[in-house]
Amino acid sequence: MKHYDLPHNHGQNINLILEKMPEETNFKTVAQIFSQLGDGTRLRILWLLCHSTECVSNIGAAIGMSTAAVSHHLQVLKKQGLIISHREGKEIHYTLADTKTANLLHKAIDDLFEINCPAPKHK
Repeated sequence: MKHYDLPHNHGQNINLILEKMPEETNFKTVAQIFSQLGDGTRLRILWLLCHSTECVSNIGAAIGMSTAAVSHHLQVLKKQGLIISHREGKEIHYTLADTKTANLLHKAIDDLFEINCPAPKHK
């Protein structure tokens, strides 16, 4: 058990809590994901992809952005592992990734916007 040399003892047994603290790299990873959601456009795109599978053109039309701008945001979300893509003919379709992180964000987004998911994903 690692000992933490804390300057004050407030009687909360903080050492037991500190033993459970994740590594610094874990905090950096989570902060990076949250920073991607700090952009309103990406949040709108992620909200849409939590509830549907869409191509770049439809996403752009739905949120009033050019396909080039939408493509940039999609690549950022994809790099974070929050969305996935698949090709259907000439189009690439995007949807929420089926990962623990993406599913937690889906629930959080629905809760924050106080909605029930209009189109729950089937597994």
